[in-house]
Amino acid sequence: QVQLAESGGGLVQAGGSLRLSCAASGRTFSSMGWFRQAPGKEREFVAAIRWSDNSKYYTDSVKGRFTISRDNAKNTVYLQLNSLKPDDAAVYYCAAAKNRFPISTYYYFRSRYDYWGQGTQVTVSS
Repeated sequence: QVQLAESGGGLVQAGGSLRLSCAASGRTFSSMGWFRQAPGKEREFVAAIRWSDNSKYYTDSVKGRFTISRDNAKNTVYLQLNSLKPDDAAVYYCAAAKNRFPISTYYYFRSRYDYWGQGTQVTVSS
């Protein structure tokens, strides 16, 4: 049974940092990523990483502030969130894809991912 277990969310002041973790079990994946969903908004892409060559993808609003990384041995992906802003507040979801994406634009669409975690809340106070 495939499971994605997120952890690391919480309450932080603007300008602060958090590290989210997503531990995968049940199989290995071609790519893993993070999406987020704020109240009243659609779930949006944040970052992704390709397991084979460590290629990384970010949405523009988090470039230079967030970093995605992986630990192969633990089958875990991390998202380091720095310089947090109130607009970053959301439920953050881990996602995983079974098959290699043929083009880079696939990483940005939630429909391309096969498995999802339950989400972890990130709250940023101003």
